Amino acid sequence: MLTANEILEKVNSYLEALPYTRRPQSLYEPVKYVLSMGGKRIRPSLMLMAYNMYKEDPESILPAACAIETYHNYTLLHDDLMDNADMRRGHPTVHVRWNPNTAILSGDSMLVLAFRHMMGCPEAKLRPVLDLFVETALEIGEGQQYDMDFETRTDVTEDEYIEMIRLKTSVLLACALKTGAILADAPDIDADNLYKFGEQVGLAFQLQDDFLDVYGDPAVFGKAIGGDILCNKKTYMLINAYNRAGKAQREELEKWMTAEDYDPKEKIASVTCIYDELGIDRLATDKIRYYFEQGRKYLAAVNVPEARKDVLMAYTDGMMKRKN
Repeated sequence: MLTANEILEKVNSYLEALPYTRRPQSLYEPVKYVLSMGGKRIRPSLMLMAYNMYKEDPESILPAACAIETYHNYTLLHDDLMDNADMRRGHPTVHVRWNPNTAILSGDSMLVLAFRHMMGCPEAKLRPVLDLFVETALEIGEGQQYDMDFETRTDVTEDEYIEMIRLKTSVLLACALKTGAILADAPDIDADNLYKFGEQVGLAFQLQDDFLDVYGDPAVFGKAIGGDILCNKKTYMLINAYNRAGKAQREELEKWMTAEDYDPKEKIASVTCIYDELGIDRLATDKIRYYFEQGRKYLAAVNVPEARKDVLMAYTDGMMKRKN
């Protein structure tokens, strides 16, 4: 079996070698730019790890792994445009380096290229793989719309938020794992358990992002903390603080959520103080641990020798111990 580092090296080498020979170059240069920014390559790595639990030639499914990574980066390209973000992974975003119209069109092309890469799967597996990929792509769009809808609501519940991040984040991790299992001829029950494993780990992963945005070390996190607080993003932290706050605390939260002229450091400090008073940090870490442990139960149910799960288990353990 390949190690996580060996898998990452193969994924990066494959992505770097992709030819972009079509014209106009101005359409495809941003695609190449986005995919060359680096990143953790979590989703293609998970796909190859799932496949490698059953078969010894994970290189054979690199086109499908590339499809997942291309699709993921397409969503980031459009997210950056919608969020008006200036930087991604230390580089100017596409709409900043080029322009918004280029970001839209190159992003659309990435979506099409992702499906073209996925069509490189063996014909016998193409229908179930594409069915899963299409359903996942639709769900991610639904999750993004929920996230946008939440921006104008003050009554978002925890359950609604969990469903939103399941759609927006978890299902692509789950899709990657299940696709790897399908392509490896794994039993249906194993493929389903790997999907559920990815779904639960994905929830833990996103909740950890929420937590790190407030309590992470900026030097390690790679960016200033408190960004979600400054833009009033409806996160697990804010939703639970609002629902658990006393009268004075809720008034303080509402003051900061409606303020237009404020000191960013003061807003972050004040909202974080309310989180601390309400024990939101402990609540979040308990929830992260809960979803990760639920995921481990689904992985335990996968019917392969335990040693063949080691790489995947160690990799996802590392995801949960990350500081950025």
